[in-house]
Formats: sequence, structure tokens, C-alpha cells
Amino acid sequence: MSAVPLPSSSLKERIIVPLDVPTVEEAIVLLDRLPDVTFWKVGLELFVSTGAGILTLLKQQDKRIFLDLKFHDIPNTMAGACRAAGRYGVDLVTLHATAGRDALMASVEAAHQGAAVAGCHAPHLIAVTLLTSIDARTLAFDLKVPLELPDYALQMALLAKESGLSGVVCSPKEAQEIRDTCGADFLRVCPGVRPAWTQAGDQRRSLTPAAAFQAGASFLVIGRPITAQPDPAAAFARICDELDVGS
Repeated sequence: MSAVPLPSSSLKERIIVPLDVPTVEEAIVLLDRLPDVTFWKVGLELFVSTGAGILTLLKQQDKRIFLDLKFHDIPNTMAGACRAAGRYGVDLVTLHATAGRDALMASVEAAHQGAAVAGCHAPHLIAVTLLTSIDARTLAFDLKVPLELPDYALQMALLAKESGLSGVVCSPKEAQEIRDTCGADFLRVCPGVRPAWTQAGDQRRSLTPAAAFQAGASFLVIGRPITAQPDPAAAFARICDELDVGS
């Protein structure tokens, strides 16, 4: 089974909105308030709270799904998790690049095995290079990593590519160099994106949506600037309009 094709023509279809809520009921409310969003992220909180039922609900509405569980374990456990995730028919699944080459390669093979059993497309596995809440000081002083932050992110991206993954999660500030080094077909999924009219929050390495696409992002993950607004649909429309003007 090949990996599921992803939309790329419309910038609107390349904005992923997180369902960062704890219950199915709250997720349904958000889905109803944002009918124009085609790509949704399901993260740890919602998946742990509700299980795979939320994925079924999204597929029934013909939505794209980014399953953001950030697997990080020994190779055998990672393979088992990705084999199970491969059966869901989702579009993207995340794992940490720091799990290492053996775990990443085993995960790719296992995801395709799971998809083949279920008769669906395999997900694109993408590796987290470095969480966007971590800045250069945290990397150096807390994590004791001697590399400069952009160099570290690039090394993690190269490891992911060499291990057969489809792309990475990275800051938009690292997207250009990763695209130049790993190729245009290697996906760069970028959280830490904030319109100029919202607060940065806990994102340390952010850009505006237009700047992120210009910097080489394939997809943007935009959460609170949309979902925390009094009118989420208006906020999403405003971002799409700004992208159209800037394109």
C-alpha cells in the first residue's frame, strides 16, 4: 500500500487545525463551528480521552486527519504502535526523531503492514525534529545539546529522511534549510505559526502564516489563533484571506 496522497494546491487545504479539546462533544462543537476546515489534528489529550472513535467521526465527514501522538519508544514498541496506527486510514502520524534510526525504519515498515491489513492507504510518518516550545537556550543549557538549534533540527530531518519517513515537524524558521537539503517532496509540517494579530503564547520559534509558507512550509498547524477566538470561522477566514492576498 502506498501512502495516502495529500492536498497541495490550495493554501486553505494546507492549514491544519488542532482539535485540542478533551471530549467528543467539544470536538463536534468545534467541527460545526469550522465547517470550512478540511484538515484536523488529533493530539494526545483527545485521543487518550476518546480513543479512535474521533477518527471515525472525522472520516465520516471526509476530513483529513493528522494523528499527532509523537511516538517515542524502543523499536519494537514503536513498530507495534505504528502498525496499529496504519489501520486507521489517517494521513499523518508523528514520531520523535530522537527514537533513533532503528525505531524509525521499523515504524515505516510497520505502518505499511497495518495499512495493508486494513486495506487502506498507509499514513505519512513524520518525525518531530525539536518541539517548537524549545528555544536555543533550552536546547543548550537544559538538554545539553552542543549543536546550534538550526543544525540540530537539520540533523534530525536528515535522520528521518534516511530512515524512510515522509517528512518532519519543524519550526517554520527551519523549513527552508530542510527543504533545500532534503528536497521539496520531503514534507515540512510547521506548528508555531501565529498571525500578526494574535499572541505568540508558548511558541518560541514562530512566523506568520504567509511568512511560514514563503519560508518553505508544506503544511501549517494553527490552533489557538483560530479556535480560541470568539468567532473561530471568522478567524480562519481572515487567515485564508491574508494568504490569498500574499500569494
